[in-house]
Amino acid sequence: MDTANTMIRYVSPINPASFPSLSILLLAIGIFFMSWFIVYEVTSNRFTRNLKKELLVSFFASLFLGFGVLFLVLWVGLYV
Repeated sequence: MDTANTMIRYVSPINPASFPSLSILLLAIGIFFMSWFIVYEVTSNRFTRNLKKELLVSFFASLFLGFGVLFLVLWVGLYV
């Protein structure tokens, strides 16, 4: 029984040619949310801050930056 001939090659759900554009786009969106969070923290005092808004903006910033770094690492050839 020769398993090498019967096995199916794994195909990634995302085309590796789209890694550069995905990483740049996701990192740009993440930097936007990160800068929005920093500006919000600097310009508001402790009485006008809203915890829900802080958590929501920081969640989206970390989500987009995390996936952007993941696709950046995949782009340079470090397969994780």
